[in-house]
Amino acid sequence: MPGGSYRSSSHDDNCFEVFLEGWLIRQEQFLNELVVAQDTFDDQESQENDMRDLISRVLAHYQEYYEEKSRMTHRNVFRAFSPTWFSPLERSFLWITGFNPGLIFNLVTDSVNDLSEHQVQRLNWLKHETKAEERERDLTTVADLARRVGMQVIYTNNINTEIEEVDGNIDQLKTALENVVTDADRLRTRTAERVVGLLNPLQSLKFLSAVGQLQLRVRMIGMEREAERQQQRNEHSDGW
Repeated sequence: MPGGSYRSSSHDDNCFEVFLEGWLIRQEQFLNELVVAQDTFDDQESQENDMRDLISRVLAHYQEYYEEKSRMTHRNVFRAFSPTWFSPLERSFLWITGFNPGLIFNLVTDSVNDLSEHQVQRLNWLKHETKAEERERDLTTVADLARRVGMQVIYTNNINTEIEEVDGNIDQLKTALENVVTDADRLRTRTAERVVGLLNPLQSLKFLSAVGQLQLRVRMIGMEREAERQQQRNEHSDGW
């Protein structure tokens, strides 16, 4: 049955979760490199080349994430909207299966304190353009629809109702949602790359450090909270 391939798959979850754990380990290693590069910064041309190389490798690291995420989304787009590999705290930050592009601009202004007037103007223009692209695609509305329809499909399957007629709709919905996720990820990556393009190497190091620190901190806090909740559930269960 065509619709069966879109149901939750523990294999798909495990594949992406294994990738994510390894990716986060490398993310922490890159963060350490970014911090060291800032601490040892000088104006020598040779070091500037090293900094640009590090920035390129960090951006390639993010590209690797989105390529693997794209493969996972193609296997089961509904799972991309309900990722079990993230804690509830991490999921609270998600917008169309990833971070909101607007967060980039907050991180830039918080982490880079030596922006020129020209850079500020360009960043404000880019921020306005990014918001306009979000509204033009109306991504949030489509994502909310996906959650509702996806839940209805799962419920219908569970009560063994005939679903041949809705399988075609699921196929169409799956394709539409894959396009939505692709557009959202493209907007995220393009915005980040354009922001880096407006910054000098040292500013880029500060910005990318802030991105990595936020991501890893949110994950750490989220996992700690989940561990505490699990311990409380276990204690409650033992009490009974």
